[in-house]
Amino acid sequence: MFEALGRFLFRRRKPLLALTLLFAVLSGAYGVGVFGDMKPGGFEDPGSDSRKAAQLAEKAFPQRSPDVVVVYRDKDRTVDDPSFRQAVTATVEGLPESAVTGYSTFWMTKMPAQVSHDRHATYVGINLRGGDDNAKEEAYKEISDQLDARGLESLRGGPVATGHQAGDEIGKDLGTAEGLSFPVLFLLLVVVFGGLAAASLPLLVGGLSILGSMAVLRLIAQVTDVSVFSMSLVTILGLAVAIDYGLLIVSRYREELERGYAGEEALARTVATAGRTVVVSGITVAVALAGMTFFPFGFLKSMAYGGVAAVVLSVFFSLIALPATLGIMGDKVNALALRRGRRKAAHPDAQGAWYRFAHGLMRRPALVALGALVVLLALATPFLRIDFGANDARQLPDSAQGRQVHNALERDFDSDAVKSIDSLLVLRSSATSPEQGAALQAYAEKLGDTEGATGAQVTGATGTTARVSVTFDGAAVSADARDLVNRLKDVPPPAGAQAYFGGETAVFDDTLDALGDVLPWMLLYIAVATYLLLFLAFGSVLLPLKAILMNLLSLSATFGVLVWIFQDGHLEGLIGFDSTGNIEPNMPIMLFALIFGLSMDYEVFLVSRIREQYDTLGDSTAAVASGLQKIGRLIVNAALLMCVPLAAMATSGVLTMKLFGVGMVFAILADVAVVRLLLVPAVLKLMGRSAWWAPGPLARFYSRFGIKESDAAPEPRQPVTVGG
Repeated sequence: MFEALGRFLFRRRKPLLALTLLFAVLSGAYGVGVFGDMKPGGFEDPGSDSRKAAQLAEKAFPQRSPDVVVVYRDKDRTVDDPSFRQAVTATVEGLPESAVTGYSTFWMTKMPAQVSHDRHATYVGINLRGGDDNAKEEAYKEISDQLDARGLESLRGGPVATGHQAGDEIGKDLGTAEGLSFPVLFLLLVVVFGGLAAASLPLLVGGLSILGSMAVLRLIAQVTDVSVFSMSLVTILGLAVAIDYGLLIVSRYREELERGYAGEEALARTVATAGRTVVVSGITVAVALAGMTFFPFGFLKSMAYGGVAAVVLSVFFSLIALPATLGIMGDKVNALALRRGRRKAAHPDAQGAWYRFAHGLMRRPALVALGALVVLLALATPFLRIDFGANDARQLPDSAQGRQVHNALERDFDSDAVKSIDSLLVLRSSATSPEQGAALQAYAEKLGDTEGATGAQVTGATGTTARVSVTFDGAAVSADARDLVNRLKDVPPPAGAQAYFGGETAVFDDTLDALGDVLPWMLLYIAVATYLLLFLAFGSVLLPLKAILMNLLSLSATFGVLVWIFQDGHLEGLIGFDSTGNIEPNMPIMLFALIFGLSMDYEVFLVSRIREQYDTLGDSTAAVASGLQKIGRLIVNAALLMCVPLAAMATSGVLTMKLFGVGMVFAILADVAVVRLLLVPAVLKLMGRSAWWAPGPLARFYSRFGIKESDAAPEPRQPVTVGG
């Protein structure tokens, strides 16, 4: 099948390349508008009780917890100065009702907590109009330029302002990462290929993939919300995966040229082998990323949309546009060599350093496998004590206003006077009737007497809706606060009433519950789908199971390292961050899907070449050694190249992006160095011929429906003498 595709691509190479260029122009022109169609937020479950509570509060009351907190400060005047008061009140009174539902100043509430210790600063809490994150973001954009008070230092913070600033910071950091990545990648590709012509081709695939993904995301954004954060995944993943696939295709084509093939035959053999590997690998990565759509959160769904689009288009252009370009270039793919007269590359069938390395490993396979397992399990140990927490202003760099507001509130003010867990009640009759008033008061007393609560009071009653706010000590997203929410939910509401709990703690509790409910189904889906795909690719019942288990080991080690660094606070000075003492719960889900897929990428690269050798040599040990000789250097180069844009992302000033970049770089390097190059050869040696075994019915199924290079018999070769 793939061999026939390669011949077709050679015969239609010119019109296919013309269509590719047309696609690039059209998708670029359309896709550039995606930024205006994307939405912020998407971190909450839209069907949760806390979301229903927020919607009830939006309709019935100004929210108790402010969406925006603005700190006003003057080094000379205090809040007791009439001019200070006039400057602040004139500013907030002038805010449009189309964006603001309410605000609270010190002069309204008389709460001492709203004044700094030195009385030279105060904060104003502002509630924005809108029932979800996207609506509040739009409202904030409307007023953000109107919050400066004349003559005062004005700092914008609070959840919505902080989220907006994080989005802006990520956008700038991505631009910087892309600007750094492209020239560095090109230079490294020149070194890898030894020439300018070949080095440009993987970057061509990356550019096409990014342009196409932007157009796809804009189309999706017309029918559903797409998070603005998904563009970060499209640009980085699209570039990284496309370079991997482009590297594989170009390297194999040059290998076929070295063997003496040319023209249609060289391209057919390239697509039949490397093209098949790219398809299997891409499908596996896309399947893993699609698992994020199982979750109800718009953020994870958007990451799945962007990631799948980037991977699928990378496969498409690597399989269509790149071979068509190679067919036109022919042996000119080696043009513009890095230096003249360079030593001729070793024949691809030679037994070189990687061959000897593999045999060295396979002399003591049990010892190598045990050592690799010990290292991975030791790295994974901190993962056992992971502590989840919500994002807050601490994810921003010190230069961001949201971070400065957070620091000022902790340093200069007594306490958070607006923190609470709110019970929003839908009653069977008027909330202001004497009967319901008495019932609400009794309910508030029960909530206030609950273990962990410091008090509760009715803070709103209108129509058939009421609100009871519960105060407590400690952090809003701590385990103790979550336990308190669940105890409060066990308190019976007034007869005939329905209670929905809201506030930061309730949102976080609902988020973790939703993640916990869906995660097992996502894991089952990824495991089953990956197993089936790898069976169709390799015809073995044991190899897919081995691959899945090794991926889980690699993932556990990565998560353990991330906990040790970002939760425990090690390497803060070196990496440049301030630990929050926890991990944002959406990040491990996204990292799991990405790392699982990309780790399987290298598994498919390696095992496909080993399987190819096994089919021609018939000896498992020789197949592992010769397969590693042919693909080992390429896998290492591909991993290093992929780490370039990810490492650039790790320089971001936003903590979540830094964690993402560090986690991905470590995962890729550890997976290649420990799992693919040490553990896989050792385990395959221990498994021997059984690694390729399948029972009769499944073997016949694979023979008929397996994902193969062509229907022709394998090319016969002389068996390789097994050393050691």
